[in-house]
Amino acid sequence: MTPIAHLLYLHGFRSSPQSTKARLTAAWMQAHHPDIVWACPQLPPSPRDAMALVMERIAGWPAATTGVIGSSLGGYYATIVAERTGCRTVLLNPATEPARDLVDYVGEITAWHSEDRFEFRPEFVAELDAMRPASITHPERYYAVIAKGDELLDWHEMTARYAGCRIKLLEGGDHALSDYAEAHLADVTAFLGL
Repeated sequence: MTPIAHLLYLHGFRSSPQSTKARLTAAWMQAHHPDIVWACPQLPPSPRDAMALVMERIAGWPAATTGVIGSSLGGYYATIVAERTGCRTVLLNPATEPARDLVDYVGEITAWHSEDRFEFRPEFVAELDAMRPASITHPERYYAVIAKGDELLDWHEMTARYAGCRIKLLEGGDHALSDYAEAHLADVTAFLGL
């Protein structure tokens, strides 16, 4: 396995680079691999704009040395990145049907990690639907951590979407993977060859 030289972290809906998992991963990278290029951008509400930002950010990164970690909606985006580029990808309770699941959030909403408000517009649902990858073409490039106790997403849908991929299926857990540092970060970094 070619060593990773670039790592991209994609946060979830209403989340940010200040999420617990993003900060824990960034701290681990700084402590163990400060030489690796790290990116964890604040993603705009528009899925089209979010993907444009991501693809621009990684434009010079060779697929063979790139890893992506995506949480929730970030997992959906990470899947798109993986299918477009061929990089290794880790999914943390990945959203599988965000166009369906986020339709109820259309309107003005508050971010999780600040008092910032943003508008999630109806056309964003269509953008999510339009960019959905038809299939997972190389399941060996994926590792998914999926919690049966996820209170927001259906683990049956997640495991079905990523059938054939390496899956760590948790009997309990929660959407946030509250035990990420203690129970999952080592597996995530090992899959990425770190």
